[in-house]
Amino acid sequence: MFGQVFWRFCGAWVLSCLLAGACSRSLPVPEPATVQVEGEVAVFVNSEPIYVADLELEATTQGHILPGEPFERDHLEYETVLNQLIDQRLLAQESLRRGLDKEPIATPRLKAARERILSNLLIEALVARNVSEEAIQKMYTEQVRLQQLDDEVRISLITVADKVAGEQVVAELSEGAEFSATAFKYSIDASSRIDGGDLGYIGPAEQPEPFASTIANTGVGDVSALFESEAGWHILKVEDRRQRAPKTLEEMRPEIVTFLTYSQINDILGRMRQTADIETADPDTGEAQVQTGHSELDPEPGIEAELDTP
Repeated sequence: MFGQVFWRFCGAWVLSCLLAGACSRSLPVPEPATVQVEGEVAVFVNSEPIYVADLELEATTQGHILPGEPFERDHLEYETVLNQLIDQRLLAQESLRRGLDKEPIATPRLKAARERILSNLLIEALVARNVSEEAIQKMYTEQVRLQQLDDEVRISLITVADKVAGEQVVAELSEGAEFSATAFKYSIDASSRIDGGDLGYIGPAEQPEPFASTIANTGVGDVSALFESEAGWHILKVEDRRQRAPKTLEEMRPEIVTFLTYSQINDILGRMRQTADIETADPDTGEAQVQTGHSELDPEPGIEAELDTP
């Protein structure tokens, strides 16, 4: 349930550029802690240090470790990531030696990279301050509560091609026929027919309509009324209901941290867009012609303080 809500939420975001690295890899969500920029040096490249923190950030970006985890030297990917950063540093040094950073084509690219880094720093600062252990625990408690509302249900199903055949099945069941025997006799669903229509335990909320509502309105041991879907006509029997064991906090932590992070991005961008002047340039003259972002509403209290707070 949480995963479905989360991905619907994230699907509305077009922030891959904001959160992407120079190679268009998605930037993982930072842990709710201040990012270390210096510290233990992993290697010097022509006297320039590459820090362990640099390796940890790159390893997180590539998905080798979770945010906040140490990237130890005995990790399977440690040498690979280290050599990638060494090669990157060597190429950057050679580019500077050749003066390529002074070329006209370099200016907009370096500016875009700087903006990307500054955007990520703001996000990290917001997360460090607002995605706290208390916030994570609060969301986890709520998700466990919601998850416990979503029972698993064991059902048996009979599927037939048309309403006439369905009514015949209903009549035989009403006269006392065994559901499993009737499913084996009439059901056209080859995957469940051999098991007497038994589908095992499923999550009702994960099923399409009209199955979800039919399951919800059928008691344990009861047989539903005949109903239709795109696959044919159906009668189902609810054999049992049970509650799923909730995920642990550590299992849900990555999803929760990600969700809270996107919530922070949503909040800050929404308020900034209310007060920003965003004007479209005329393709012929290059002059601003359409104002798209400014709002006459006063900024919400505290927005300047939030942006200015270190």
